[in-house]
Amino acid sequence: MNACALIVDDDAFQRRLLKKLLRQKLDFDSLEADHGRAALDMIEADQDQAIKIIILDIHMPVMDGIETLEILHKKYPDLPVIMMTGTNDIVAAVTSMKLGAIDFLTKPYDTERMIVTVKNALKISTLSKEVSRLKDEQEGHYKFEHLIGHESGLLQVTLLGRKAAPSDLPVLITGETGTGKEVFAKAIHGESARAGKPFIAVNCGAIPAQLVESTLFGHEKGAFTGATDKVIGKFREADGGTIFLDEVGELPRDAQVKLLRVLQQKEVEPVGAGKPVPVDVRIISATNRDLEDEIEQGRFREDLYFRLNVMQVELPALRDRSKDVLPLATHFIERFCTQQGGLPKTLSADAQTLLQNYGWPGNVRQLENVINRAMVMSENSVLDRKDFEQLLSDKEGTRNQQVNIQDTKPYNLDLFTQDGQFKTLEQIEKEVLQNALEYTENNVTQAARLIGMAKSTFYKKLK
Repeated sequence: MNACALIVDDDAFQRRLLKKLLRQKLDFDSLEADHGRAALDMIEADQDQAIKIIILDIHMPVMDGIETLEILHKKYPDLPVIMMTGTNDIVAAVTSMKLGAIDFLTKPYDTERMIVTVKNALKISTLSKEVSRLKDEQEGHYKFEHLIGHESGLLQVTLLGRKAAPSDLPVLITGETGTGKEVFAKAIHGESARAGKPFIAVNCGAIPAQLVESTLFGHEKGAFTGATDKVIGKFREADGGTIFLDEVGELPRDAQVKLLRVLQQKEVEPVGAGKPVPVDVRIISATNRDLEDEIEQGRFREDLYFRLNVMQVELPALRDRSKDVLPLATHFIERFCTQQGGLPKTLSADAQTLLQNYGWPGNVRQLENVINRAMVMSENSVLDRKDFEQLLSDKEGTRNQQVNIQDTKPYNLDLFTQDGQFKTLEQIEKEVLQNALEYTENNVTQAARLIGMAKSTFYKKLK
């Protein structure tokens, strides 16, 4: 369901009039209810949270507007409400504003005043939610309830994350690029005993090799050329809280040795310092690499891997969470509107179908970028299919969608050799791996998923 208003009034003519006005002036859909109890039932049933604003009359049968507003204020405090009445009741107006109504209008209302009021209410609502989210994130109280996801895959890893949060054990988050590993790490921190303490995120792959040690562990003034000031390093910045080491597989071997010491001894040794400094920090790391393969290649220490991988959480790719695409898209639309100060936009049915059927090789990060670019380019209140088609690659989308062998050329496996003997299991397995790689254009991740094999096992088989 697209974003809409809920008009609650026992006068059917007034409902139709207002519904037509919102459609003509704001291109906004509307739902109707003739009393407060019916309105509350509709909101309760609105699982997609399509209702963005309520326009509520005061004098109605069954349940009047003030009683309804009181319940709304307690159960749905972020849902903006505009009150209406056919009488100049000052007491009702004051009561409504105290209960959280955005505005109070008297019938017959000025149409331009109504449109301005609705616009302001929608802007205030989206701004309020974004401010609340940013505040929680800034103060280290970002929680799993902030995550957007309905698919069982994400719900399962969220359950695992909630179990990991209260402990102080290191957590390794794996998954493809753009799946939201840092956001997940913030949720673990926000539900831990360290909530409210520092959360320091470090992209290990973005630090120049010669500066990794001083960036993470700090350095003394004059410790090396260019060290004009003392730097305490990221680990000491995170003291008492959590440090998130993104792309930990990119760390050089010498930095891995020092990181291992931090995990074992709970202390860091700044470059140029004469003695180590104790630190109290929880480590959450993340990677999109296969660290077991990196160990075999000699690029990652096995002892460090076992220290970091006490609890592992693998985030699912967005193509495996198709039901989450539209809620995420709506979230990004609202965030963009808040940042730019515009009215919330909606997605047409064709646009929704396109977004849901696309493969999203870049995962949630790609979806966010595509939504933002479409919002910049479109001047309409409804984003249509044409606003996205040029931003999405058909080749990427179809290649990364769920595999359907029936739509491709046949991949026949012969169980017999040319001389009529049974092939060995190793020979058959080799052909399966080769066919899977050919089908996925040498994408190992996709090939492993296609035949139901772990990526690390697939790499070992290739060797």
